[in-house]
Amino acid sequence: MFAGDPQVLELAREPGVLESFEAVPDHPAVFLIHLRDAAPYLSRTTLLRRRLRRLLRADSTPSRMLNLRAMAERVEYWLVGSRLEASLILYELARQYFPEDYRVRLRLRPPPFMKIILTNPFPRSQVTTRLGGARALYYGPFRSRSAAEQFQAGFLDLFQIRRCEEDLSPSPSHPGCIYGEMNLCLRPCQQAVSREEYLSEVERAVEFLRTQGRSLREVLSAARERLSQELNFEEAARQHRRIEKVEQTLRLRDELAADVERVCGVAVTASTAPASVELWFLLRGAWQATRRLDCRPEAASGLSMDRRLRDLAASVSDRAIASRIREEHLCLLARWYYSSWRDGEWIGFETPDEIPYRRLVRAISRVLAGRSTAA
Repeated sequence: MFAGDPQVLELAREPGVLESFEAVPDHPAVFLIHLRDAAPYLSRTTLLRRRLRRLLRADSTPSRMLNLRAMAERVEYWLVGSRLEASLILYELARQYFPEDYRVRLRLRPPPFMKIILTNPFPRSQVTTRLGGARALYYGPFRSRSAAEQFQAGFLDLFQIRRCEEDLSPSPSHPGCIYGEMNLCLRPCQQAVSREEYLSEVERAVEFLRTQGRSLREVLSAARERLSQELNFEEAARQHRRIEKVEQTLRLRDELAADVERVCGVAVTASTAPASVELWFLLRGAWQATRRLDCRPEAASGLSMDRRLRDLAASVSDRAIASRIREEHLCLLARWYYSSWRDGEWIGFETPDEIPYRRLVRAISRVLAGRSTAA
């Protein structure tokens, strides 16, 4: 899906084999060296020709450096225009050739998420790095566990959801906890409220996450305006402080954090083709096959950039994937986006119907300008 047809280099057995590397460009690439009677060697590099010469050198003197010349049969390589493209191609090839341990080889460490456990009779939240198949809401990805825990603490201050981790057996004799005494929990453990009342509070919290805080902020803003018109300034000031608290909590979230089912966006990266960009759509936390956009005037066929982008986005179909694969796709997104080596532009949106095409056109212009400057 990410890796197209590779360039193939058949390795001869004559001493002059290294001369064939002159046709290999010194360009960033992902490459695969097929070995006799052994698993293939998979890696990526910023200078392909130099790396192949080092791995397949004709060296008769003993050395501690890796030399695959005696075992190599064929080299396949994929030229890449960005680090994101290299990561996705490397991931796809690793899953194909090393299905048992590709996570270890790629050092895939899933990012943290805040999880609302909806299968529990009395739902609660927790920070996790796994996306399960059971009914739950996952909010993320965060750049670190501490960032997820910090957001979770601020989020729980807005709602009266329990913070304990035990499986509750509600009883009036339950000792409760300090959060119930501080009115930060509805105290379902002590049967202070019914299960239906507690689930109603949980639904408010879930809607807050799904709408990125808009559901609560709009209610509080409307209440503040109504109280101000009624000249109840003291109560209006209290509602204003609650709005400020909501805004403060929302500032604790990381840039990519959202309901995983609504983590959508498009990454615009440089392409190996001239005057082109690669568009990597991510829908519901899953990477889609790349779309290449040729930005040369003769390729437009009289269509505006906006029209071409809309037609291209319409061709992207959301495909269903397993939770484990979505977890890995979000890991690749977080690794690229939160890194210091991120290249390209990221345009986020909640649904494919809400793609900000003006921002996308500007992002494409910036990527093309950056590529031209680098060239």
